[in-house]
Amino acid sequence: MKIGVLGSGVVAQSLAAGFLRYGHDVTLGTRTASKLADWNKQNPKANIAGFAETAKFGELVVLAVKGTVALDALRATGVANLAGKTVIDATNPIADAPPVSGVLKFFTNLDESLMERLQREFKEARFVKAFNSVGSACMVNPKFKDGKPTMFICGNDEAAKKTVSGILDQFGWETADMGKAEAARAIEPLCILWCIPGFLRNDWSHAFKLLSDS
Repeated sequence: MKIGVLGSGVVAQSLAAGFLRYGHDVTLGTRTASKLADWNKQNPKANIAGFAETAKFGELVVLAVKGTVALDALRATGVANLAGKTVIDATNPIADAPPVSGVLKFFTNLDESLMERLQREFKEARFVKAFNSVGSACMVNPKFKDGKPTMFICGNDEAAKKTVSGILDQFGWETADMGKAEAARAIEPLCILWCIPGFLRNDWSHAFKLLSDS
């Protein structure tokens, strides 16, 4: 597929490199191309462009920016460039405040997720929450002694979730579909839980696993 990744941080870079590894065509979107100069030298097959050009290029778009600028990043792409497309939302609504006893602060509440805000403004895009509950180092081909970890996803469009599930399978994950966009109210806070061992014990190498007896 043609993949447009919006962002220039470690999450965007890790996911873009993963897509390249599996033969996808990748354009990485940024406001400051110089931030990606070193990364692009290591990944010369990727294109670097602005947000609008990146979204237009992608058959699938990945939103991998800070949660505080997620809406602004999408607005910069242009509504038409997202219409009808699957958008993987890897963001979390982390507030600009330090953690307390290892617990991050969110700027949303349990009655509204960031993804719901994005979906409400960009009605024609097909958002799927994914990649928000694990660190960038483990997003592609995670290796854990207890087997494949679980990626929790949600979204209103079944076809879009099927597409994302295929990518997760390619990247070495098992997928747990939690339903409609409202489920992001539960999935986004997994980021808070995932980060606690990191802040308290500098342990950032872990992931979640959903177990079932059926």
